[in-house]
Amino acid sequence: MEFCVSLFLFLASISAIFAQYVQESELVINATLPLAHTDANYICATIDWWPDEKCNYNHCPWGSSSALNLDLSHPILAKAVQAFERLRIRVGGSLQDQVVYNVGDFSGPCHPFIRMKGELFGFSRGCLCMDRWDELNRFFVKTRALVTFGLNALHGRHQLKKGVWGGNWNSSNARDFMKYTISKGYQIDSWEFGNELSGKGIGAMVHAEQYAYDVIELRGVIDSLYQEFQPKPLLVAPGGFFDKQWFAKLLKVSGSEIVDVMTLHMYNLGPGVDPNLVKNILDPHFLSRASITFGDLRQTIQRNGPWASSWIGESGGAYNSGGLHVSDTFVNSFWYLDQLAMAAKYHTEVYCRQSLIGGNYGLLNKTTFVPNPDYYSALLWHRLMGTGVLVVERINAGPHLRSYAHCSKGKAGITLLLINLSNQTEFQLKVHNILNLNLPTTKPNNGSFTHRLKSMFSWVGSKSTDEKLPREEYHLTPQDGNIRSKTMLLNGVPLQLTETGDIPDLKPAMVDVSSPICIAPLTIKFIQFPSFDACGCK
Repeated sequence: MEFCVSLFLFLASISAIFAQYVQESELVINATLPLAHTDANYICATIDWWPDEKCNYNHCPWGSSSALNLDLSHPILAKAVQAFERLRIRVGGSLQDQVVYNVGDFSGPCHPFIRMKGELFGFSRGCLCMDRWDELNRFFVKTRALVTFGLNALHGRHQLKKGVWGGNWNSSNARDFMKYTISKGYQIDSWEFGNELSGKGIGAMVHAEQYAYDVIELRGVIDSLYQEFQPKPLLVAPGGFFDKQWFAKLLKVSGSEIVDVMTLHMYNLGPGVDPNLVKNILDPHFLSRASITFGDLRQTIQRNGPWASSWIGESGGAYNSGGLHVSDTFVNSFWYLDQLAMAAKYHTEVYCRQSLIGGNYGLLNKTTFVPNPDYYSALLWHRLMGTGVLVVERINAGPHLRSYAHCSKGKAGITLLLINLSNQTEFQLKVHNILNLNLPTTKPNNGSFTHRLKSMFSWVGSKSTDEKLPREEYHLTPQDGNIRSKTMLLNGVPLQLTETGDIPDLKPAMVDVSSPICIAPLTIKFIQFPSFDACGCK
């Protein structure tokens, strides 16, 4: 019996090996001139306003993660933010247009959000007291965060009909809040106007022309209050879903140099309860649809407001708090890293993840503060991918291999990001520098793929190929091969906090540059080539 079981396992393993298809592909990297540039602090994450009573699909995933009640003293939280050196943090979300600031002439009661039927998103108005604002800023200073704060853009307006708001924005409460912020010496990188009020809006909308007049007023407030500051905080708007006509009118009516950054919200995976969520994440054609929106936004800005840059102001993949047991697992990094890379190709300068903590899509667990897999994906991006976005030409590479390249961050050469969405195909790659494609080549006697691959690595730099020029590989896999695991492995080692609660070292595997480049099914790799001749990255 024992022999039969052993024979069965052996035959099963042989079957699995032969079932895995190997595809030989080639990538040509053009590092002579970047296609686009991101901000040096491209990675951003949101601290939202949702209270613990916020529920979706009979599940309440927010806990105490709101800007009003998040435990800012938790040591893991500070260490997780500090690991980025200068993490962008956006304070905002659906309830920001119901937040009032307990400062200046404000005289009402200052209470947190209360569930209230019939109100916007089912919650009452909430209040930010200045003691809490002081606590938040002490945390921002301690962690060296770059702060974007989303202002209430509905203050003073009235509802014309269901979902449609009109009237002028009352800037007095926001002005008093900004005055207080300046008086305390708090550094705000950017002020964002409103949340998801563009187009048809989510819960509420404001017509583009009225919105434009209001951002003109906000520009006046910023310029007046910060007249002795250089640089002044950026004015960011509208923080909503893309509507071509609405976005174009906002830029046209507000005029030159009013809006510094156009922010887009994107949840291209659909609702968090969708049973096809994992299937969609692993579908390259589904993921690529996002490029249409990125391209349309880029075109709209170029035609109507070329002075403005573009950010992804909020994106969590699946909306309504993300997907339970999906958004906080390894599989979500296929979507997240692909989105980061795709957006960068379309001149997106900052990408804000929903959320830093809270919901199913938090980078950190809402209860333990332990990082989820996407946290490590974001941290690796931040540390490895520079601002220069490079063109990658693909030869015989199927759609399930996603390939992106940037100038390396803080060092010479390039960094390649490979994402294998296939569950059965391993890709073996040759990588070429476009500068060397016109070099004469001699057909090798040995026709094997490995031999041909080794013969191609003169692209690495001007040094002799006889020298050992290692590349640095960061291979990401799920624990036990389960793509819905909450534990990510780096080069086979689980990424876990140290005994003192510190973020673990993210060490690469040093690999001989002439060895084959392989990316196994359903895995991710960052690969740094420090000797790659990248004249456009200097």
